[in-house]
Amino acid sequence: MKRANIAQLKNNLSRYLDQVRHGEIVLVIDRDQPIAQIVPLQDRRTARRGADGERLARLERQGLIRRGAGALPDWLGRRKPPRLRRSLLRDLLAERESGW
Repeated sequence: MKRANIAQLKNNLSRYLDQVRHGEIVLVIDRDQPIAQIVPLQDRRTARRGADGERLARLERQGLIRRGAGALPDWLGRRKPPRLRRSLLRDLLAERESGW
């Protein structure tokens, strides 16, 4: 269990909340007297997200990324990559020999 006085909690709130997200409990102290306890919530969303989801959520809050709202478009999965009829290496060597 982490202990933090009000000034520490105020100055480092994000750090303490990250610790709470990872399962820590924070005891808030005012003049050497415990006054509150910050505990993690147990619900479907936080249990399902995991460490990667927490990292993505933090990056999104900071404005560094923007996550998509829906699934991938249908057309994205239907296309097959084009087949190459010749060897790429052979084409490259032929290009070098021709002086291009």
